[in-house]
Amino acid sequence: MSDLTFNKVAGAVLATGLAIVGLREVSKGVFTPQPPEKMGYEIAIAEEAASGGAAADAPIDWGTVLPAADLAAGEAAFAKCVSCHNIAQGGANGTGPNLWGVVGAKPGSHAGFAYSAAMTDFGGKQPVWDYEHLNEFLKAPQKYISGTKMTFVGLKKPEDRINMIAFLRSKGSNLPIPAPNPAAAAPEAAAEGAPAEAAAPEAEAAPAA
Repeated sequence: MSDLTFNKVAGAVLATGLAIVGLREVSKGVFTPQPPEKMGYEIAIAEEAASGGAAADAPIDWGTVLPAADLAAGEAAFAKCVSCHNIAQGGANGTGPNLWGVVGAKPGSHAGFAYSAAMTDFGGKQPVWDYEHLNEFLKAPQKYISGTKMTFVGLKKPEDRINMIAFLRSKGSNLPIPAPNPAAAAPEAAAEGAPAEAAAPEAEAAPAA
């Protein structure tokens, strides 16, 4: 190869290399990525109560809410349970025990079902499934009775639990409904805007005996 040919080839290679380097630098100037002011999607998270946890449910006045409960809504809520529980009188046990007459029955006592040790221990301390214990259990079974076989996550809304308990009560239970609690009704009336001292003027106007 002559010197002239070699110089031409070398010059072409050098020119190509310079062109590539030049294009790369130009590309950097044009397409330099700019980092976003905020990374990803901003997700707002509601702050919990100042106490460090979620607010507890208000006490339930069973004497007031059970007579007014929606049994149809309770039956609809119970549809989540039928894959494990039978509620027919004399029905067979399934993954969970038959629940006919469960309201007012002793926990862990339905014949023929192999309960967890946790439920058996609970039944040894708690003589009946009353409304309050059922409410707490249905809210978060695993949390309320650690070790229970019931893996259902629970019903978070109080109205869903009230309706389901009323429905369960209609299936073979003889546990009486307690009398309404006037002390529980007073805060509800105040929350609805009823004047707390409305009766005071009448009391003052009554003639002394």
